[in-house]
Amino acid sequence: MNLAEREAAARRLLERTPPPVPPGLHAEAVRRGSRMLRRRTVARRLLWLALFAAAVAFAVWASLARPWVEPPSTTTPPISNW
Repeated sequence: MNLAEREAAARRLLERTPPPVPPGLHAEAVRRGSRMLRRRTVARRLLWLALFAAAVAFAVWASLARPWVEPPSTTTPPISNW
């Protein structure tokens, strides 16, 4: 098949009338799409809630554990009475 024949075949395909759309297809697509959007919105909100809960848990832990403070040395006793 040469270039001219391929172009003619493509034009014939494009000029044909499209096949009829089954009734109710649009309504079904809208229903499924809105359900997908609702699920995606709920999932996004749950992930943001989990991220916020993790940030709060980390802040509470950090305020109680204070990991930035160096622990006191226990290898030598404190020097007193010199």
